[in-house]
Amino acid sequence: MTPLMHAAYKGKADMCRLLLQHGADVNCNQHEYGYTALMFAGLSGKTDITSMMLDAGAEIDLVNSVGRTAAQMAAFVGQHDCVTVINNFFSRARLEYYTRPQGVDTEPMLPPRLAGPLHKIIMTTNLNPVKIVLLVKEEPALVDPWALQKCSRVMELLCEQCVQQQDMNEVLAMKMHYLGCVLNKCLSFLQNREDKLDSLLRSLLRGRDSDGFPQYQEKFIRDCIRKFPYCETNLLQELVRSIAPVEIGNDPTAFAVLSQALTGQMAFVEGDYCVTCGEKGADKRCSLCKAVVYCSLACQKLHWFTHKKMCGSMQDQDAKAQDTPKLIKQSKADQFIYMITNISHYNNPIIKCDFW
Repeated sequence: MTPLMHAAYKGKADMCRLLLQHGADVNCNQHEYGYTALMFAGLSGKTDITSMMLDAGAEIDLVNSVGRTAAQMAAFVGQHDCVTVINNFFSRARLEYYTRPQGVDTEPMLPPRLAGPLHKIIMTTNLNPVKIVLLVKEEPALVDPWALQKCSRVMELLCEQCVQQQDMNEVLAMKMHYLGCVLNKCLSFLQNREDKLDSLLRSLLRGRDSDGFPQYQEKFIRDCIRKFPYCETNLLQELVRSIAPVEIGNDPTAFAVLSQALTGQMAFVEGDYCVTCGEKGADKRCSLCKAVVYCSLACQKLHWFTHKKMCGSMQDQDAKAQDTPKLIKQSKADQFIYMITNISHYNNPIIKCDFW
């Protein structure tokens, strides 16, 4: 085991950084079972170290002595966040290709100053459209119709490249297409609305009066999937089969299906995702209804315009639930039957998809 492997496995980020700066070979597999530093990073569950190895040039397709990749090893031990980081990695060098003039062109397709902000969006593992719009808003260079046109065009080319390369990557192609759709929607709102992207955020968050479900967001994501230009891909066909029979407002949502397909994780199963932007680890509940969680005060304020319509009824539901007598304890067999027949995600169509 090399020092870099050991540091990655122990979760020592500073030591990993130091070793890499001094020329440590990130793809060395001189280990009894052919492990690499990326494999050890995945086993450790440290997403920051996993990203560090990838940024240093770690190859994700290398396998150990039993034919397992770093992502497969991380998945085996339940480190799904690391799996998501590995599966969503996209080298900045591939993006910077478009920052240089090609052929007879005198200007690059992507201005160099846009490469960093665009790469940050590509690398995100949170595919909630609200989060992506917020990332655009955070980058002044992107809040410009001309810049968004450039970025959208590059996303189209990257999608095409992922499909046409020798080892076709349907997942990455779909992600590039989806992100391009969100950027195009941002472009449309920038061109037609005076309040920049605020109207788009409100449209994506606005819930219908009956139950607060974000209908516009659901329709937008379905439309993004429908517009994927490569109809023959297995991924698109599985997505359509999973989403088409589901009525808008029911589970699974288009976002849940798409997120599982592109990141390998079931969206919102654990219940700690921000209801506004979908960020994991949300721990701030609405002080009134206690029913929805947010990752920050900013997200709570952004969502309040639509949540306030449902907050009162959620408080009433919570009060009734507390007044309901506790169910008589069931036998273990009865509890199992109850769970199978009443928890919706056991019948969730996306679980049945072969490629997931």
